[in-house]
Amino acid sequence: MIVPMKKASILILDAAREASLEKLRELGVIHLERKTVSSDSLSKLIDRKNKAEIALGVLGNYKIDKDAARSAEATTPPAEEHISAHVIELIDKRKSLQEQLILNGKETSRIEKWGNFNPSALKELSAAGVEIIPYELSGKAYAALTDETRFIVLGKGKNSVYGVAVGAEIEGEQPFVLPECSLSELNNKARDIKTRLQDIEVQLGKLAYKKGNIKAELALLKEQIEFEAARAGVEDMGTGEVAVSCISGYAPEEMADVLKRAAAENGWALLIDDPKEEDIPPTLVRNNAFVRLIHPLFSFLGTVPGYREFDISFSYLMFFCLFFAMIFGDAAYGLLLLGAALFAGSVFKKKSGKFPDIIKLFVLLSCCTVVWGALNGAWFGINYRHLPGFLKALVIPQFNSDVALRPFPGILKTLLQLPDKQPANTAYWNVQFLCFTTAIIQLVWAHIKNIKKLLPSLVAVAQLGWLAMMIGLYFLVLSMLLKIALPGFAVYLIGGGLFTYFIFANQTGGNFGFNIGKSFANFLPTFLNAVSSFGDIISYIRLFAVGIAGSSIAQSANSMALGGGLNGSVGIVVLKLFAACLILAFGHSLNIVMTALSVIVHGVRLNLLEYAGSHLGMEWSGYSYAPFALQQKGKGQV
Repeated sequence: MIVPMKKASILILDAAREASLEKLRELGVIHLERKTVSSDSLSKLIDRKNKAEIALGVLGNYKIDKDAARSAEATTPPAEEHISAHVIELIDKRKSLQEQLILNGKETSRIEKWGNFNPSALKELSAAGVEIIPYELSGKAYAALTDETRFIVLGKGKNSVYGVAVGAEIEGEQPFVLPECSLSELNNKARDIKTRLQDIEVQLGKLAYKKGNIKAELALLKEQIEFEAARAGVEDMGTGEVAVSCISGYAPEEMADVLKRAAAENGWALLIDDPKEEDIPPTLVRNNAFVRLIHPLFSFLGTVPGYREFDISFSYLMFFCLFFAMIFGDAAYGLLLLGAALFAGSVFKKKSGKFPDIIKLFVLLSCCTVVWGALNGAWFGINYRHLPGFLKALVIPQFNSDVALRPFPGILKTLLQLPDKQPANTAYWNVQFLCFTTAIIQLVWAHIKNIKKLLPSLVAVAQLGWLAMMIGLYFLVLSMLLKIALPGFAVYLIGGGLFTYFIFANQTGGNFGFNIGKSFANFLPTFLNAVSSFGDIISYIRLFAVGIAGSSIAQSANSMALGGGLNGSVGIVVLKLFAACLILAFGHSLNIVMTALSVIVHGVRLNLLEYAGSHLGMEWSGYSYAPFALQQKGKGQV
């Protein structure tokens, strides 16, 4: 559920501004209202934070050498700020040296064909009256030289001739620019630069053990930045004999009494009220331990519901478990994922003493995959006939294409007017039927939530009409794709539902007839949305398609590995077994990776776009509740 918020405005004496902010930070319940602020102190803190982040990012590339750390302890500056500045200084030096090395390399490439000569010697000859001018001529320019031109060829390249003109310049040609130093001096410079770069790398490696200190510095800097931003964002309420300032923000409704007690103890004037329509409070989502398992996925996706939107954590978790299981589809894959999740969880628990929620989520998803795969008889793509008896006993025959055909259940046959002649592959038909049925359940659930939210407004009736239209479209999809006879009431549901939507979609007050006209003025967008809803139901077929694709890849890997048999000598058999193991490992590993990507592309999409976006109307426009609080207990100022 989304926790209700209260807007709190606190009046404080301007002289007690900093002390009051310290008290509020210790209280840790109010999320300060967002404001764009600036100050010299804030700029300096942000600059320090940026430097610390750069330093930490650079040192993150180096492993901690304990011996080097002990030897460097005596010479490393003790203050973390100095460490960050020292790392930044080393980075700047490294960048400068690397640029010098690049320029040195370009100059070396430019003159190396001339050999190792001293440019100053040519300048001395020129000063003595002996003109020796280097040139790099094209083949055409060299051929055009007259006999009067005194030109000594020193070498020839693929498309050029290089040498020196004696006594006078060559008319129309640009002389070769002499280097500042000789080739040997350039090589010496390159070696010197590389030595200095290696020395910088050694110094950075020795500083790697200070990463923990810089992380602690960053945490304190963030607190200081938050505090300074809060201080700069306090609104002055005018000047007079007694200057007063105002602090505004949001706090959970349940924490209102805590704020009132703090206001009484500190002499603050406190106003607590419900957020207004134009206010945008932060979102605090609170669920039980089971539903919280989906929160790490929301964090990964960076999605936060708006304060006035829905908390869909429970429904998202339930449907995502089903989507994940149907896309992976293989019980053996589920067991592998379960084993990996339990191993990772045990490692994390040893380190932190806690089993992370993200690992618990993977355990749940893996178990769902095992159950779904077992019911389908999917174990590494092995044919049903080759499965052990106890695994065959777990299979629901209607979901496995290798099992003999089973008649449609009588209740479904009567309700949906199913054909007497069954499709060639009943299992595929059944899974597709499950996909479309899952679609209508989830999308109808979305419109029920909309109706509940809109009541008692007449607009809720429009949502009821859209819900009826969705059910009619569901039967239309079954008719078109699964060859089920379209029941007569489906047409009335589609037409009547859409008509009802037009009548009530804009009934937010005012003239009833005029509001109907406003609805019909948007006929084309509404009609296109209805077509889109039809497509949304069909789009759930992706669960079947991706699952079948994964199953086909698994079966192909098995055929490639075992299709040749194990005939031949012992050596040949061993070689074939080894090759088969490699093919199986590679094929199934690749399938697992591709299926995992499919979960992100398809499983997440159905929840975020079709369900939450198109039908719940969620924009995920919220931002998380982050109270102004002291995180580093007992720490001093940075």
